[in-house]
Amino acid sequence: MTKSPKSIGSKPVGPKPIAQVADGALQSIFGRNKVVIGVVHLAPLPGAPRYSGEAVEAIYQRGLDDAKAYLHGGCDGVIVENHGDVPFAKPDDIGPETSAHMSVVSDRIRREFGRPIGINVLANASIPALSIASASGASFVRVNQWANAYVANEGFIEGEAARAMRFRARLRANGIRIFADAHVKHGAHAIVGDRPVEEQVKDLVFFDADAVIATGQRTGHAADLGYIRMIKEAAGLPTLVGSGVTADNANDILDIVDGVIVASSLKYDGVWWNQVEPQRVNAFIRGLKR
Repeated sequence: MTKSPKSIGSKPVGPKPIAQVADGALQSIFGRNKVVIGVVHLAPLPGAPRYSGEAVEAIYQRGLDDAKAYLHGGCDGVIVENHGDVPFAKPDDIGPETSAHMSVVSDRIRREFGRPIGINVLANASIPALSIASASGASFVRVNQWANAYVANEGFIEGEAARAMRFRARLRANGIRIFADAHVKHGAHAIVGDRPVEEQVKDLVFFDADAVIATGQRTGHAADLGYIRMIKEAAGLPTLVGSGVTADNANDILDIVDGVIVASSLKYDGVWWNQVEPQRVNAFIRGLKR
């Protein structure tokens, strides 16, 4: 016979509830509810097709220089990303050398500036990202396909939530937050096209994401404000915009969402593979109403 949970007054005492209760990831990580996060696009790492054999110290220093430009310019944190490793591999094809080198540079950035950092390993590699975050003291990871599936440049990409949450639990690293993309860029979503985008956003929440990221169609592409508002309303979680943010549209975007993730428009000549231009960062931050 199954026993009922013990009661204290009218409240049952038993197992923890199934549903996770959101507790304000941005406030917890950054100490504020409106944030600007810069992306450190690392140069090609050893093992990547475009790596030409330069000293890894030069790669690390470039990452540190970009982080300095963002953080000294007024950004609240940075995401360290292996964006130079084009063409990106699927998660299970990413070698340990990527995690090793990203852990070193991420740790150096955190130690040098003492500010929150996140990790994004392309493409959609949540297990390496959590490993790097654990090793380097990062506060969060970005995962581009957290629930459901889509067809990306890399091929068929499945949601990582089940694997990632179990791996995070094994690391005893539940404090590392999950920033999950909604309807992620650089892909086709026809295989889930029978489900409204709002429902796909709710799937991220159901699978315990801590924040939701809205994007345009590609790196540097701005999403429509109505689309951004729809994702924010569906999420019920801290929501950020992760592509196409510029000095011209940042305030309109931040009127709707809780943060922006910015890179291309703050680079020299506005090109993502160039380094961060400090003057652009300073002007961007000065122009924000926040």
